[in-house]
Amino acid sequence: MSEILYVAIFAIAAAVFVTSPFWRKESGSSAESPEIAALEAAREAKYREIRDAETDLASGKLTQEDFDRVEAELRSDAMEILESLEAAKSQAS
Repeated sequence: MSEILYVAIFAIAAAVFVTSPFWRKESGSSAESPEIAALEAAREAKYREIRDAETDLASGKLTQEDFDRVEAELRSDAMEILESLEAAKSQAS
């Protein structure tokens, strides 16, 4: 009996998780502008690259010198993306 209860609870939780994006209201201008959505995706991808470089440094795949070079380049790219995103958001307002 308790197994059925656990399965039912798990099924409900899974259904809520899977369908939750459909319940959210679209907020901000990202839903209105494909350019902003693309820039936000690029920003998140760049942040992932920075985290990956930090992980590579911690695991010894990168030397400190290589990490400093890669990180400076990635952060420069991230700043360009952020500036473009800010400009796109101000134009959309």
